[in-house]
Amino acid sequence: MDKLDAMAIFVAVVQEGGFSAAARRLGVSAPVVTRAVSELEAAMNVRLLLRTTRVVKVTEVGERYAQDCRRVLGELEEIEQAASGSHGAVRGRLVVSASVMYGRLKLNEVVLAYLARYPEAEVECRFLDRNVNLLGEDVDVAIRIGDLPDASFQATPLTTVRRIVCASPAYLKRHGTPKQLKDLSKHSMIAARGLEPGSEWKFREGEGVDAPTMAVPIRARLATNSNDHAIAAACEGFGLTRVLSYMVEEQIASGALVEVLSKFAPPAVPVQALQHQGLRASRKVRAFIDLAVERLRG
Repeated sequence: MDKLDAMAIFVAVVQEGGFSAAARRLGVSAPVVTRAVSELEAAMNVRLLLRTTRVVKVTEVGERYAQDCRRVLGELEEIEQAASGSHGAVRGRLVVSASVMYGRLKLNEVVLAYLARYPEAEVECRFLDRNVNLLGEDVDVAIRIGDLPDASFQATPLTTVRRIVCASPAYLKRHGTPKQLKDLSKHSMIAARGLEPGSEWKFREGEGVDAPTMAVPIRARLATNSNDHAIAAACEGFGLTRVLSYMVEEQIASGALVEVLSKFAPPAVPVQALQHQGLRASRKVRAFIDLAVERLRG
């Protein structure tokens, strides 16, 4: 079998997690897929996959080889497009990841604009409240909120978001508006555990970006792993909650929620687009990130 065909089949097995699933995706028989992987292993004298009756697991060598195969196949696609006169065209499947709420409230607009601008492009959205493995899960672009502990990926700044405390006007009318951090102990608190997993919130002690931070203990009467739930409870007048600013833009603008203690808000956190191809990023990746910059920075 042609080496490049075998590499493409191997990548499909890794992505789909099995031989049968890869065969269905590629439209070939399962024996063809099995033979392709076996030929690669025999040629290199290494074990790429560990097979059992129930699961197929990628070895450490196989994981590195899959990453190299993706890179080689991607570069080949670029070369073929340039040679065929389609240089400059944006086409093909793009896999994009973000958190559930950011995907729904912000990134979906970018995705639809990208598809409208590039009719030959396809997008698969994976909106998950966890950090995906870009290489292991075959993700082209991932939107991350917060500082990045790992600098191994190319990061493009898009915008920033803030942590804000907010409540409904009705709740503040009944219980008063907190003016100082110590006032929080007198209020009914709603903890969005997905954003604030601990039992304290961090604030700046005073105004100004250089002000030191302090941790304020929070005793939540309502704790939830759903940001939507926390926001809904705040809108219903149950108490104060703290979420990221983009999550409640509409509610703040409409007056359904009011921000409080803004002068003590911690520094804004960055929103960045990550991709693993660096300066050699494919045309479809560059086009999507450029459009995200255009839409989200505004």
